[in-house]
Amino acid sequence: MTSAERRASAGLAGIFALRMLGLFLILPVFAIQAQNVPGATPLLIGIAIGAYGLTQALLQIPFGMLSDRIGRKPVILGGLIIFVIGSVVAALADDIYGVIIGRLLQGSGAIAAAVMALTADLTREAVRTRAMAGIGISIALSFALALVLGPIVAHWGGLEGLFWFIAVLACAGILILLLVVPNPSHSGLHRDAEPVASQFRGVLADGELRRLDLGIFTLHLTMTSLFLVAPLFMQAQGLAPVDHWQVYLPVLLLSIVAMIPLIIQAEGKGRMKLVFLGTLVALVLGLLGLNFLGHGILAIAFWLFILITIFNLLEAILPSMVSKVAPAGAKGTAMGVYSTSQFTGAFLGGLVGGSIHQYWGAEAVPIFCALAVLIWFLVAFRMQPPRQGVPHMVRVGARSADPLLRDQLLAIPGVEEAMIVAEEGVAYLKVDKRQVDWARLQEFAAEG
Repeated sequence: MTSAERRASAGLAGIFALRMLGLFLILPVFAIQAQNVPGATPLLIGIAIGAYGLTQALLQIPFGMLSDRIGRKPVILGGLIIFVIGSVVAALADDIYGVIIGRLLQGSGAIAAAVMALTADLTREAVRTRAMAGIGISIALSFALALVLGPIVAHWGGLEGLFWFIAVLACAGILILLLVVPNPSHSGLHRDAEPVASQFRGVLADGELRRLDLGIFTLHLTMTSLFLVAPLFMQAQGLAPVDHWQVYLPVLLLSIVAMIPLIIQAEGKGRMKLVFLGTLVALVLGLLGLNFLGHGILAIAFWLFILITIFNLLEAILPSMVSKVAPAGAKGTAMGVYSTSQFTGAFLGGLVGGSIHQYWGAEAVPIFCALAVLIWFLVAFRMQPPRQGVPHMVRVGARSADPLLRDQLLAIPGVEEAMIVAEEGVAYLKVDKRQVDWARLQEFAAEG
């Protein structure tokens, strides 16, 4: 990477991390803290936790497309300002309904697609994957930090202080955008990073992609529902909320260690389907174990270790599977639908999980989650093992008008798919990195 690319990548990863940290911070504490908010019920607490997912799901693709028209940075700036306003509304709320409105506003600052598009504007194709991976890592780190930091901040400042802290984080994101992230010299459509309206029908019709969309939907439904009750389980065992980080921190550290061999088996050894299905079985067992065998803090910590390891592992491998399954030139659209499914799952996890908690008790929530994951397993069992091909883009310039170009590219060893977009002068490919003849591909790029 050039210094400008490193600056852009670090700045955008920081913005994304600060925003997601703000969204995640309430997860480990809200179920307890919100009990003192006027009008709160388990159902309304669940809605408040998941509310951001509704507006995020509805607006992230439109905001991404809007950034093509008016520019990336104005959309990101506007989204962060909306997020700050939502945080302030939640901080000043007199009842649970005000908190819900604040959370809806937080989700309305849907900048994910615009951030990805700006990353593509500011990086070359050769380093873009690394920049995107950096953003993904920043999200994982923000989740981990939120589990540890949330209980501490809430102890000192209460729910009001927590939302004020989140507002400050968003303001820091604004400063990074204005002072650190450079302005792009040009802005264009990047099919590997943003959705294209004409591709939605094809992506939605793809059965393998639908299975993955159901997967991320179920994962976030489960995760959101779980955090409605996990803090209550620990409190019931005598652990004060301010000390919950003492469970989360070692669990997170151990989960990172446990993930590494599983990722190696999935990605490095080509056993993606086996690892994927195995993690779903482990997720069901972890949910049932937490509910029926979670007696004592050490037992709860053990089952949370299983669950958080699986959550983090699936968060890593599911986008990789989408990238492998998505047709050439449609990765951005596939990821847009995938992200919409993710945030819809978070919203319904809060809504349904809160309803179950209110009418059937906290112990029924993990059972509901286990049944949802079991359905996911049955649907996923029929999936095809993902191909090894990954997206790759070649700028071919004037050669894009050549009707023989696609066949010529497909004749190169390791090239599995090819889509030529003449108006962009670009060939979008799926390549097997273990077999592809990079020298021959470079010849096409050089001629363009």
